[in-house]
Amino acid sequence: MDVPNPPTYNTLVVRPHIAVTAEDRDAVLKSVEYNLFAFPAALVTSDFLSDSGTSAMTDIQWAAMLRGDESYGRNWGYYCLLDAFRDIFERGNARENIYRDVLAGIADSRFFLNELLKEHTGGFVNGGPAQLMRPNFFLVPQGRCAEALLFSTLGASMDRKREPRQQIQHVIISNGFFDTTSANISIAGFETKAFPQLGLIDPYPINLVGIENPFKGNLDSASTAEYLENNSHRITMILLTITNNWAAGQPVSMANIKATYDLARKHEIPLFFDACRFAENAKFIQDFEPGCKDKNIPQVVREMFSYADGFTISLKKDGLANMGGALCFRDGGLFAKKFPDIGIELEERQIVCYGNDSYGGMSGRDIMAACVGLYEVTKESYLSSRIGQVRSFAEKLVAQGIPVLLPPGGHAIFLDMDRFFDGCGRSYGEFAGLGFVIELLMHYGIRAMKAGPWGWQWDRKSEQDRHHIPNLVRFAVPRHVMNNEHIEYTVAAVTQLYKRRHNIPGVKIVREKDLRIRHFSCSMEPLPVQNSSSNSDEPGTFLAAAKSDLSNLCSSLGLNGSWQQLDEALELAMHPWGTNKISSQKNG
Repeated sequence: MDVPNPPTYNTLVVRPHIAVTAEDRDAVLKSVEYNLFAFPAALVTSDFLSDSGTSAMTDIQWAAMLRGDESYGRNWGYYCLLDAFRDIFERGNARENIYRDVLAGIADSRFFLNELLKEHTGGFVNGGPAQLMRPNFFLVPQGRCAEALLFSTLGASMDRKREPRQQIQHVIISNGFFDTTSANISIAGFETKAFPQLGLIDPYPINLVGIENPFKGNLDSASTAEYLENNSHRITMILLTITNNWAAGQPVSMANIKATYDLARKHEIPLFFDACRFAENAKFIQDFEPGCKDKNIPQVVREMFSYADGFTISLKKDGLANMGGALCFRDGGLFAKKFPDIGIELEERQIVCYGNDSYGGMSGRDIMAACVGLYEVTKESYLSSRIGQVRSFAEKLVAQGIPVLLPPGGHAIFLDMDRFFDGCGRSYGEFAGLGFVIELLMHYGIRAMKAGPWGWQWDRKSEQDRHHIPNLVRFAVPRHVMNNEHIEYTVAAVTQLYKRRHNIPGVKIVREKDLRIRHFSCSMEPLPVQNSSSNSDEPGTFLAAAKSDLSNLCSSLGLNGSWQQLDEALELAMHPWGTNKISSQKNG
């Protein structure tokens, strides 16, 4: 028997769950109009809704929080975070780790003068006088705030200084836009154009998982190049999402980053990263890309970001923090040259929206936690454990016959709901995948997220755009939170629902269906299955008729929480004669 890799951490603090029944959860779901984001987290057993801000921090991060400085102007954590960004994204193996002296309480006045206030230019984080004259680092509460700051300021600047944008519809190109990213870009008046690599949901051999990786998160360089030939004048920037959250958390290869950089430079277009999960992406590059196995994570990260003109980041993901985000752009880079006053404009809007530029809406404690988190998240032992847990989750589901998108990404596993409901006669407009998520929460206390037709607004898209929407359900794994019991329980629950997938209800959107990111606010209601078929529930059989009547009865009496038990009892009671066809011949 092979010995698995040893554990990389110990659990020292636990939070007990509240005992709750399926009937209780059913009542709560009705009260919150079946909106998953409105369901109380305290009543959830295994919460896979998001990995953003939900991670458990390390003991070093907790220690750093006690050294948080809550001063309004230029708290010392701000300087630590500035240099942490230089260490992580620019210096590779030549990290200076100046936060350690502040953390240990041994930083004196000379240290402030010689280290914290030292001038830095030419990178993502200016220091000293250059920081005041040419600001290029902006601290905000979370990643979507960085997106809003970037695109709203950029749009307003272009409207003031260049030709009116109503004459030319300016475009942001990407390998995939997550929901908030797309919304922030659209609100700012830009058009989005996605060129994801083809083959996202193509089958992938389970025996190759952990051995090879096709980097399904890549930008489709050929299609992008073709589009740019006639539209380069309209493109404001190219945004690479690493890992690609829209494409099931799939990684982007170093080769694709280089190719995108070359393409952007050819047309003089700035290249930005959505860098929320940069460390996970770096680990995939190290493990699977030719020529990268001998590089450590700091070296891989440095090379990745050497191709970027700027980036947004949520420190709630690969910052291992509960709060925080940032926007950076390269001093003297292409973006800075094309928009020469953008730093001052960004800083002004940052201060108006989020407070003094040295705290950006964050507490001093959160700043210190994020600073240390950047170092923690780039440890290879952590990344191996993190990605290994997600991979194990996927492998356990596949072993039960559950259709999982392979290979798994770094932060989540995704169920392929087209294959999940294969043979059931379900249409995208029924939102059966959302019905599955509601059933999973009601019966088992497991919260996942529908990342397909519902979230990407299939019902509001053109026929052409509908073809590009993946039909997935996401289980985002919080860092350092889930143990093997959570995973095993979830696999068993998903397996039970898969066995009765023909009876999973669809969902109707009752209100707020036209919002840009409606899944946070809309209300819904389950709809009984109308046209599902299966081997055991073949239309026209006694069992199918009984199940249809039972479904309508449960819906009318509000007994959805008891549906599974009644359904299983019905199958047992009517076996095997229930599969007989009902005669169409009338008596008499």
